[in-house]
Amino acid sequence: MAERYYNYINGEWIDSVTGRTFENRNPANWDEVIGVFPKSSKEDVEKAVEAAKKAQREWAKMPVPKRGEILGRAGDLLVQRKEELARLMTREMGKILKETRGDVQEGIDTAYYAFGEGRRLFGITTPSELPNMMAFTVMRPVGVAGIITPWNFPMAIPCWKIFPALLTGNAVVFKPASDTPATATKLVEILTEAGVPPGVVNLVHGTGREVGEAILSHPDIGVISFTGSSEVGSRIAEVAGKHLKRVSLELGGKNPQIVMEDADLELALEGVLWGAFGTTGQRCTATSRLILHEPIHDKFIEMLVERVKKLKIGNGLDETIEMGPVINESQLNKILEYVEIGKKEGAKLIYGGERLTDGDYAKGWFMQPTIFVDVKPEMRIAQEEIFGPVLSVIKVKDFDEAIEVANNTTYGLSSSIYTTDIRLAMRAVELLEAGITYINAPTIGAECHLPFGGVKRTGNGHREGGKWAYEIFTEIKTVYVDFSGKLQKAQIDTAVTK
Repeated sequence: MAERYYNYINGEWIDSVTGRTFENRNPANWDEVIGVFPKSSKEDVEKAVEAAKKAQREWAKMPVPKRGEILGRAGDLLVQRKEELARLMTREMGKILKETRGDVQEGIDTAYYAFGEGRRLFGITTPSELPNMMAFTVMRPVGVAGIITPWNFPMAIPCWKIFPALLTGNAVVFKPASDTPATATKLVEILTEAGVPPGVVNLVHGTGREVGEAILSHPDIGVISFTGSSEVGSRIAEVAGKHLKRVSLELGGKNPQIVMEDADLELALEGVLWGAFGTTGQRCTATSRLILHEPIHDKFIEMLVERVKKLKIGNGLDETIEMGPVINESQLNKILEYVEIGKKEGAKLIYGGERLTDGDYAKGWFMQPTIFVDVKPEMRIAQEEIFGPVLSVIKVKDFDEAIEVANNTTYGLSSSIYTTDIRLAMRAVELLEAGITYINAPTIGAECHLPFGGVKRTGNGHREGGKWAYEIFTEIKTVYVDFSGKLQKAQIDTAVTK
């Protein structure tokens, strides 16, 4: 019998008021039910927000270093349970154990960063234009934060958001993706065991249509942090904008890897294999466009196809597997639709393009790694986020055309160029329209202490990671301390005139 899970509201594990449930299944073996979860409603969100609002007042009074110590303990617990969490995550969303261990490690790194930030959380001290006046800034919590996270990084991304929110004195209402609710539950259990008081973190399972919309429109939630598609991000911005909420959006990508004639081709090959087919292409930073300099195009394609044929696909719990399943049937069908779109547009399918159904593959949502060549920059497969193991290869004549093609999308998250020419590398840093640029490295692999986010339809200007994440969840208060003992008037023209 499948394990039963619950919401976590005001320090208690409780069922939804609806009494409804949904199943969470293993995408590598759809017969396996990971657990049964509450399908919550607006009323559940209202209870969670009420608890968060009350608990936040006392939580904010706790000294920041003490809050940091709690998050440090959460990091210790993540270390202790890393393998358990990784295996659960692989069963829940399919990516291989090496990647789910890395997902947990990102949570660990973020916890320890927050622990250290508890002793910093710097404002600024600056001179006043008036004598005997001190001026400085402090960071204050927004209040209640709504956290809405995706399934592809079910530990790392919630940690990216929840840890900074908590350290800065906010309470949290957390809605995880319906495809990965078990990992989210384990994270909340760890935060509770680490010492986060009742009501400070509240977990509400359910759909975006019910739970997500309720979070967006609730008047007592002051900030929303979301990672997901640009389409959903636009909806969040629209609803939250009506309530003048602060919103942080980390959205889609159509990330290019450029390979120039002078590049180390073996290194570039390893980069595109990892960037395009790691996590089965289900990353917002995944390499979905390969831009090849014409002189090396044919040779590189031969190298790529030969290597892709050797990729071992299967259940990620097998340590020898290199690529796991797609998250669910709906996403698999979407990917297959894009394969047909690519064919109809005139792109040439040279490898893959089909669902795997033989043997154990029939139990899950397995897709062949897929490569299109003769792709034109304006084709839909080169413009739209597919979120699967589909690589579009575009041939270019020179560096300038490569940059033009790379920038020719509505997205701008990650980018990469392989070259041994330092002049081209530095020009690419300047010219690529993206929040992240890698030189001689793939488009995936963000580190927790550096800013993460993009331009254009990839987001709304905020950055996650490092000290920048803490700006999302804080209000900056400017403080003036006048110790002159008399009224002083700033912004009054005291210049001497003749």
